Amino acid sequence: MVCSFFINCCKNVIISILLNKYCIQYNYREGEGFIVANLSFKRGIHPPYKKNLTNLKPIEYLLPKGDLVFPMAQHIGAPCKPVVKKGERVLVGQLIGEPQGFVSSPVHSSVSGIVKDIKPVLVSNGSYVQSVIVENDNMYEEHESIGPKGDYLKMSREEKIKIIKDAGIVGMGGAGFPTFIKVSPEKPDEINHIIINGAECEPYLTSDHRIMLEEAEKVVIGLKIVLSMFKNAKGIIAIEDNKPDAIEKINECIKLEKDIKVAIVKTKYPQGGEKQLIYAVTKREVPSKQLPSSVGCIVMNIDTSVAIHRAIVRGRPIMRRIVTVSGDAIKNPKNYKVRIGTNYQELIDAAGGFDKQPEKIISGGPMMGTAIQSLDMPIIKGTSAILSFSKEEYKPANERNCIRCGKCVQVCPMNLIPLELNINSLNGEYDEFEKNHGFDCIECGCCSYICPADRFLVQSFRTCKRTIMMNKKKK
Repeated sequence: MVCSFFINCCKNVIISILLNKYCIQYNYREGEGFIVANLSFKRGIHPPYKKNLTNLKPIEYLLPKGDLVFPMAQHIGAPCKPVVKKGERVLVGQLIGEPQGFVSSPVHSSVSGIVKDIKPVLVSNGSYVQSVIVENDNMYEEHESIGPKGDYLKMSREEKIKIIKDAGIVGMGGAGFPTFIKVSPEKPDEINHIIINGAECEPYLTSDHRIMLEEAEKVVIGLKIVLSMFKNAKGIIAIEDNKPDAIEKINECIKLEKDIKVAIVKTKYPQGGEKQLIYAVTKREVPSKQLPSSVGCIVMNIDTSVAIHRAIVRGRPIMRRIVTVSGDAIKNPKNYKVRIGTNYQELIDAAGGFDKQPEKIISGGPMMGTAIQSLDMPIIKGTSAILSFSKEEYKPANERNCIRCGKCVQVCPMNLIPLELNINSLNGEYDEFEKNHGFDCIECGCCSYICPADRFLVQSFRTCKRTIMMNKKKK
C-alpha cells in the first residue's frame, strides 16, 4: 500500500515536471465540452497580475457627458478621410471617416449630434491625429444603416467579409489590425484553427474576463460566424487558468458545439501574444516575418468576436469599448462600457477620481501600454485600459550599464538576444538590428521587466524600428 502510494506520488511529480517544463498537453473531458489543459509557450515571465481590483466587478455602462472626439486613425494602416463637414448633424452609427487604402478601417459616430470641428487632436501614442469632434445632443438617434443583416448561414463568405469591413472592426486587443484582412487569407481552405484569445495576460486588465462572463453567448456566436467562413477550421477559445469562472461559463456555452473547444492555457506573460498563443494550443511556430495564416491559424481577441456578432447579427459597427480603469491611485477601480470618442477624464471621474496622487498614468496595460501626460484625449477602438499608479506602486527605473547576465535572453518569448539588439539600437547599427531579427520583437516588455540594470530595452527597439521604417520610406 505504501509502495503504491509512493509510485503514484512519483508519477504525479513526473507528469507535473513534464507539463511545466516541456508544455506537454494533458486532455480531459468535462461535460460535453472538450478542454485542453496545461498549455504554454517557451520562456516568458510571471509579473504580479493585480486583477483582483476589478475582476469580480460587473461591467458598468457609462454614457458620455462632453463632446465626442473621433480620431481618423484608430487602426494599423492608412488614416481615414473625414466625410462630414463642420456644422453637419450626424447620427449613431453613421460613417464619418472613410478608409484610404487597402489597410484601413472606417470610423463611425457613436452618438448623434452636430459636428463641432475637424482638427488634429492628441491621442495616447503622443501624436496629433486629424479628428472629427461631435457635440453630443444626448438623443442617440440611430442611422438608417443600423439593423440586422440577415442569417449569416445563408450569406456568402464575401458578404460576411464586407459587413466586417464596413463595420470598422479591428483587433480589439490593442493592435488595431483590420479584421477583414485577417479573415481574408490567400488560401482560406488551409485555415484549420480559429483561435479566440481570452488569455488577457496583461496585469490589471480584466475587460476580456468580464466579457466572457457577461457576454459568453456573443463570443461563441462571433466565433461560429468566422468558422462558417472556413470549411476546414475548428474553433478554440483559449483562456488562462486564473479565470476558472470564465472557463466554466464558456464551456457551458459550447457543450453542444462539435467544432469548438476551450483551451486552458497557463497563466504566464505574454500568453496572449499571437505567436505564443498559437504555439501553446497547436505547438506550431509561426516563421519570422510570416502571419499566423502561414501555419493555418487565425487569432482574434474576445471582444473582436463580440464585435463580429454585433456587426452581422445586429448590424452595428464598432461604437463601444470595454475599458478597465484600475491601479492603486484609482478610488474605485471598475470596467466600463463606453462609447468610442469618450474623454479619458470622464472615466476617471466615474471611478471616483484619484484616491492618491498619481505618479504615472498608462493607456493600456502596464507591460505594453503607453505612459500619458494628459487625460484630455479620446477613447479609441484599441483603448483597453487606463491605469493610474501612485509613488508606492510605480518605481521609476534608474538605467545602468548592462552586466551581461543574460536574463533578458532567458525570458524573451521570441527567442531573441535583447542585449545585442539594444547595442544595435543605441549605436545606430540598423543593418545589424535587422540581421538579429529585431523586427520579430513584439515589444512585450519581458526583457525590460527582468533586467537588473533597468535598461530601457523595449523603448530602444521601438525607436530603432521606427527609424528604420522611416529611412526605408524616404528611399
